[in-house]
Amino acid sequence: MRFGLILSEAFSGLRRNASMVISVILVTFVSLTFVGAAMLMQMQIGKMQSYWADRAQVAVFMCSTVSDSATCTPGEAATQEQIDAVRATLEGDALKPLIRDYSFSTSDEAFQNAQGLLSSDIAGVVTADQFNATFSINLVNQSQSDVIAEAFSGQAGVEEVKDQMQYLEPLFQSLTVATYVAVGIAGLMLIAAVLLIATTIRLSAFARRRELGIMRLVGASNRFIQTPFILEGVLAALIGSALASVAVWAIVQVGVERYLRDRIGFITSWVGLSDVAIVVPVIVVIGVVLSALSAGFAIRRWLRA
Repeated sequence: MRFGLILSEAFSGLRRNASMVISVILVTFVSLTFVGAAMLMQMQIGKMQSYWADRAQVAVFMCSTVSDSATCTPGEAATQEQIDAVRATLEGDALKPLIRDYSFSTSDEAFQNAQGLLSSDIAGVVTADQFNATFSINLVNQSQSDVIAEAFSGQAGVEEVKDQMQYLEPLFQSLTVATYVAVGIAGLMLIAAVLLIATTIRLSAFARRRELGIMRLVGASNRFIQTPFILEGVLAALIGSALASVAVWAIVQVGVERYLRDRIGFITSWVGLSDVAIVVPVIVVIGVVLSALSAGFAIRRWLRA
């Protein structure tokens, strides 16, 4: 009976402050959608880094006839002795524990692979000896690519050492910046939601000040008086959280599954509905906890005044 009374009082307060409640729902919806989007972006960055860390290679480019590096002889490609020296270093005791496997492609193989990518005008001008013979190295731990670069720095016959992960760093950095922006906007919107909830509760309490006075006179406990107001904030935030959950699901189902997955081929690991199942409970908990705290704080301050 007491629970039914508390619940009816909460719904009564929601009806009396319908416009403010709608504002709370909308602000909560937008802020928690940004929170969910930021979480999904961080998950996507993690998936991409994990995927490419296992596949990105460190390339050791040997000198070609057009190389201008100080370690190369002008007009001459790397000799077989220099290539063998690099292979011996890779298979040596110092580097072998760091390397999962490696492959070697000659300048002729690199030239043949490039034929389909070059225009007919350029393909008729370049020759095989202008392409770099290359060692492609898969590391056990991609973060140790600097060790490979240091090992071959200044070695005769080696033009340069390139880590393929460096080409993806701008993308990761851009996504990280976008995540920070989303988190910043979400934080501001959550502050606005907390203030709106507190204002809504104070208005609701003011509208029922005579009823609250009577409840105090008959000995109603503070918990019994405060609970309906806290429920008002929680219910409004819960609706906003539910809308945000639907929005997060739509972002993945429509934006990722039906649009991005088919149009961006180099990213093969995308966030999915299993990630949404992780994000949704988090944003719901954030919405409910913040609303309960702000509503509880607001009604306690009003009762003390």
